[in-house]
Amino acid sequence: MASYSGTLYVGYSSQLFERVMAHKAGEGCWFTTRYGCTRLVYYETHQWVHRALYRETQIKAWSRTKKIALIEKVNPEWKDLAADWGKPIKALAVRS
Repeated sequence: MASYSGTLYVGYSSQLFERVMAHKAGEGCWFTTRYGCTRLVYYETHQWVHRALYRETQIKAWSRTKKIALIEKVNPEWKDLAADWGKPIKALAVRS
């Protein structure tokens, strides 16, 4: 997660949608609430919890520069990857 000023937050969740929506609503952890980290700019998925926790620990230990490089490798414009999450979608008409 990132703020508009560039503050970064690294965290793990088994429920990504719910966790992101909580951060966007200001109901995340104290850090994201205090620093306004409401944009999902990068995420990874892992099959096993222990792998996800290991990766979280690994990334948290990295320098800011290395974290930014990781984000910009897949999201160079720092777009909010969850910008449309939770919004109504227009149903597609099904033709027979």
